[in-house]
Formats: sequence, C-alpha cells, structure tokens
Amino acid sequence: MIPERPSCPRPCLPWNWARNVLTAGIALGLGLAPGARAAEMLIDGIAAQVGHRYVLISEVEELARPVAERMRAANAPASEIGKVRDEALDRLIEAKLIEAIVTRLEMEASEEEVDNTVRSIAADNGLTVEQLQASVESHGLTLKEYRGKLKGELERSRVLNSLVRSRVRIEEEELKLAYLERFGNQRQGGEQAQLRHIMVAAGEESGRDERTACLIAQDAADQVRAGNMEFREMARRVTEMNPEQEGELGWFHTDEIAPWMTDAVANLQDGEVSDAISMPFGCNVLQLVARRTFSPVSFEQAAPQLREELSRHKMEKEYIRWLETVRKQIYVSRKGIYAEASARP
Repeated sequence: MIPERPSCPRPCLPWNWARNVLTAGIALGLGLAPGARAAEMLIDGIAAQVGHRYVLISEVEELARPVAERMRAANAPASEIGKVRDEALDRLIEAKLIEAIVTRLEMEASEEEVDNTVRSIAADNGLTVEQLQASVESHGLTLKEYRGKLKGELERSRVLNSLVRSRVRIEEEELKLAYLERFGNQRQGGEQAQLRHIMVAAGEESGRDERTACLIAQDAADQVRAGNMEFREMARRVTEMNPEQEGELGWFHTDEIAPWMTDAVANLQDGEVSDAISMPFGCNVLQLVARRTFSPVSFEQAAPQLREELSRHKMEKEYIRWLETVRKQIYVSRKGIYAEASARP
C-alpha cells in the first residue's frame, strides 16, 4: 500500500511558508497586520533552549497565530489552542536543531544563494524583486527577516538532502507492489466522462419541497443553455454541494458513474446540460464537459509518481528517526508553561 503523507492530529504549521506565501495569499504565513510585530515584542521571554540557542515566546506566538485565531473564531477550547502553540514550539525547536547541525557541518547557505531564491520566488509570482520586497514589508515583515527565513529553508533542505535522503532507497519490488495495489484492478478499456454537477436540496432541512428545488435547478439549467451564465459560475451561486468547487466532479469511467446519472449522461453531447433530475436528496443538473477513451495506466507511466510518493513517505520516517538522534546529541529544555505542557500526559 502507498501510504499517504502523514496527517497532523490538529492543524499543521507549514515549514516552507516563505516560498509558498504569495501564491497561498496568507499574509506571508504570519497573519500579522502592519505594526502587530512591534506590539508583540513589548513582552517576551524564553520558551525553550536548544544548545546555546533560544526560542522566544514571541516566535511561538507568531508561528501559531494564524491557526490559533481560526480555532478561536470557531470557539475551540483553550486546551486545543494550547496544543497548537506546543506544536509551533516543536517546529521551532526542530529549526534550532537543524541550525546547530548546519553550523557544525559548515552547511550554511550563502547570501548569493538567498539572492537567487528571492529572484526565483519573485519570478514565480510574476513580480520584480522590488515588488516582492514591498509585499513582504506591507505585511509587517522586514526583508532581512524574510531572507533569514529563506536561508533557514535552504539550509534545512541541504541537511535533508545530505543526511536523510541518502538513506532512502526504493526497490523495484516495492514499486511493483505499489502499482498492483493502485492499478491492479483498473479497467482495460472503455470511456471516461468529465462531469459538472448542481444540486439544490429538498426536504425538511432545506426548507423547500421537491417541486421548488426542481424549479430552481431547471431554471439554472435553462440559463446555462441560453448562454446567460457559464455552468461553473451558476454552480458557484446555486449548488449546495461544495460550491467552492464550482460544480466540478472530475473524470469518471462510464462504468463507475452513479446509476441515476447514467441515462442523462448517455444522452448528452460534450458541453450540453441535462434537465433537472429529481432524487431523494434534492434536484440535480449535470453537464457533460467532455468524453475520452480510457487507456489503462502502465507500470512505466505510473512508476515516476509512485517512486516519488514512496520516497516522500520514507523520507518522513527517516527524518523523524534522524531528528530523534540529533535530539539526544543536543541539549533541549522547554521553559515555563511550555515545560509544564510537555510534562502533562
């Protein structure tokens, strides 16, 4: 079985926020309004000691803030929000451990490497370096701080590639087993259909009866057919099933399509929209976007992706083992409330 990337028991705090921040649009990973950082620095203290390095309470709060604020808004209990801070501290301790290894093995990233990374991030986001700097600073982060975070990411990547990735091996037999598990039962031919879907709920919970739901669904279908609105935009406005996906269901083998969809899809040409289809859960409209011949995935086609997934999973496990070894070599001590939290079962 190909294991999925391990999920966190609570909201995860990203390592590589500095590179992904602009495309993610999350205020450069910090969620800070301009001036907020200065206010946070008024009261500070030590959250943990890692060798001769220190993690500040303000750093923990800064990293935890975006997730903690969302949990607070959702009325999460204080104990769960505290766990987010504990996880943030764990991540910062890991960063300090890696800093120590980088220094010990002289693996520091150069200023030229950081410059190249800044230029690459700017280009990836269609910005000049000056525009990237303005975006960074508009969110309360100085360019020096941003470069420091990028430098840390580069060094962490260097450590992982040199000390962890070299221990990972994927055998051909592992790839074959993974292929059989994922593709062993795939169909050998037939056709696929790409579908979009609008669902208007009916029943007591929705507050409308079946007739009303189907009138709404049919009106949506008629407006799309008349060219008054694209199907995806109509779905975003009308559907009550994942409106953020704009009705996209994706590609299905025609043998796997739900029975209630089969006749409607069979009678549609590419781009056409069905009439309203009444079901116990509500009234539905389908769009057949396109059809294509299904071709089974060969081992040669699947191998690169399977190798990457297996490697990533093994890297995660190897990294955890490696990190535990490093923890035994370098003094780590949590302070104050963080020491109390780590002592609780």
